[in-house]
Amino acid sequence: MNILFFGPNGSGKGTQGAILKDKYNTPHIESGAIFRDNISKGSELGTKAKEYIDRGDLVPDEITIPMILDRLKQDDCQNGWLLDGFPRNKNQAIKLDDALKDAGLSLDIVVEILLDREIAKNRIMGRRLCVNDNNHPNNIYIDVIKPDGDKCRVCGGDLKTRDDDQDGDAINKRHAIYYDSDTGTLASAYYFKDLAAKEEKIKYITLDGEPSVKEVTEELVSKL
Repeated sequence: MNILFFGPNGSGKGTQGAILKDKYNTPHIESGAIFRDNISKGSELGTKAKEYIDRGDLVPDEITIPMILDRLKQDDCQNGWLLDGFPRNKNQAIKLDDALKDAGLSLDIVVEILLDREIAKNRIMGRRLCVNDNNHPNNIYIDVIKPDGDKCRVCGGDLKTRDDDQDGDAINKRHAIYYDSDTGTLASAYYFKDLAAKEEKIKYITLDGEPSVKEVTEELVSKL
């Protein structure tokens, strides 16, 4: 089962990906991790990517897509994979689709988590990290995981925030790219949605990202 995952920052996409990884023993592959791995290993593609990153430039698709394909061909992906964080625009979606087909790799399922932009922003800015365990869920804007005052709801530990979670302008910039349905990330999701309508072998799933993690997981698993 090869899955492509879409969802805005704050939608719980990473959480759901981790759950699927454990449930189906499927590697959860994040594009950022692929870059870091190739750079740390000093691979040819990683070295080329680092040159662009060091200059503050975007890494060209001609480098990014071969790195992704190389990762998807590794032994742990033989029984399926979950790709997250790429493509980010329609042009990349077209190139990825072509590259997968050329490599003989099938795409079985595309998952899109739906979430209102303002709710997504509040979820990001409401996140609080427990100093004892970052996996303890605390969010001042979500009732079921609202912290106990300024203490962790799970263990009572002190809470802190990530600087980038509190940067409203940066969040708006990332969301502007994601929610752009003409050329942005949603446009890439819709490319695969149109493809799924034409090719029966691809299944396109939408999920309501507003309910609890458990409820979203239950909906996801029931639709897979």
